[in-house]
Amino acid sequence: MSQSEINAQWQPSARPLNSKDFKTLILSSLGGTLEFYDFVIYALYIDTIVKPLFLPHTLSPLTLDLFAWGIFAAGYLVRPIGGIIMAHFGDKVGRKQMFTLSVAMMALPTFIIGVLPTYETIGIFAPLLLLVMRMLQGAAIGGEMPGAWVFIAEHTPKQRYGLGVGTLTSGITGGILLGFFVTIIIDLYFTNQNILDFAWRIPFIIGGIFGVISVYLRKFLSETPIFKELAARKALEKSIPVVTVIKKHKKACLIVALLTWSLSTAIMVGILITPGRIVGGMYHFANLDWRIGGCIAALTLSIGCIISGWLDDKLGTAKTVIVTWGGLAIVSIYFYSSLSADMSLTKLYSIWAVFGLFIGSIAMTPIIGTRTFPPAIRYSGLSLSYNLAYALFSAITPTLTIYLLSPDHILGEYSYLGAGIYISAVALLAVLVGFSQLAQNGWQNNTDDQSIN
Repeated sequence: MSQSEINAQWQPSARPLNSKDFKTLILSSLGGTLEFYDFVIYALYIDTIVKPLFLPHTLSPLTLDLFAWGIFAAGYLVRPIGGIIMAHFGDKVGRKQMFTLSVAMMALPTFIIGVLPTYETIGIFAPLLLLVMRMLQGAAIGGEMPGAWVFIAEHTPKQRYGLGVGTLTSGITGGILLGFFVTIIIDLYFTNQNILDFAWRIPFIIGGIFGVISVYLRKFLSETPIFKELAARKALEKSIPVVTVIKKHKKACLIVALLTWSLSTAIMVGILITPGRIVGGMYHFANLDWRIGGCIAALTLSIGCIISGWLDDKLGTAKTVIVTWGGLAIVSIYFYSSLSADMSLTKLYSIWAVFGLFIGSIAMTPIIGTRTFPPAIRYSGLSLSYNLAYALFSAITPTLTIYLLSPDHILGEYSYLGAGIYISAVALLAVLVGFSQLAQNGWQNNTDDQSIN
């Protein structure tokens, strides 16, 4: 029996979800929620905290924007390093151990950010230390995201595969919802001066503490059955997994990279940049108003991830990407073209909810990505392609978005639509990728470069 035939038997069998499946989903999602919360809380405080407290006041507004978002993007640039290292050991010694380590690595720098001195106290060392902490966070989440998706994909019954991965993705993106919610509470209970003086530290300190709790909770998870079977049959990858990925799984890497471009743009532009930079900064809605809108979008995003996974199980990948990513391409243009400074909050929140729901199409990235690689190198393959693409596109996206939103470029008077056009373009790209044979059927039915040996 060939290696591919053996591995084909190691997919989770078709059966009803049981209590152990639900426990695995809940514990995995909770850890991902807290970790993603730690990572994105920075983005929610860029204009109100990072610029005034961690950067020199002598910089121009545009330079402040670029430096503040540059520090944010730095977290993405180191993701491949953390992801590749943790994925290597995840394929060699087990998914669970690396899955737990990633949360521990996130908790410490998040807590440290909460107690960092500001620029007024230690000068240039303040943004430098913030940069280092962001990079440590990036290394941690580089291992967390692919590890979580692989962990659930190898635990969930095959007929609930999409729903399982979509639900986990929903839990992870729930960290954005938690971040918005915590900042809303801070805004309601503290004055602007209180926030600048000390209250901004609370979300980071809470995140660090929650991270420690997540490390403890993950000890109750069990190793994936597929990895156990690989180890029992002594079928773990003999060479360096990432080398095998680069040599034999280029097409899978390309598919995941392109889908990651769509995912990273939808999240960064649609969920993280739009609230403060566009709705708050360009249309001058109050801080509380745009935070509530962002909270609504984050909530419907999480719901959309579950729906996307459910649709993939019911309709298949080709039809699902048309509904999800194709829908996002249309809705993003509608959302940004509808924004105006005098629109009612009711309308703003309504169209924002729909926009967030379709951003839930991002769940198709891990749903497709985890099945494009065979089990022996799955963690390394997904981690390498996902994190490299995320690092590349997330590094350029803030600058590109700011450029597209400025009046001095090819879009001219339609500059406010720049963000919507960008999201729409990458959403259509995801639709095209979703029609490839490997994206629809996975590594088992591919005849190109998906062999294991």
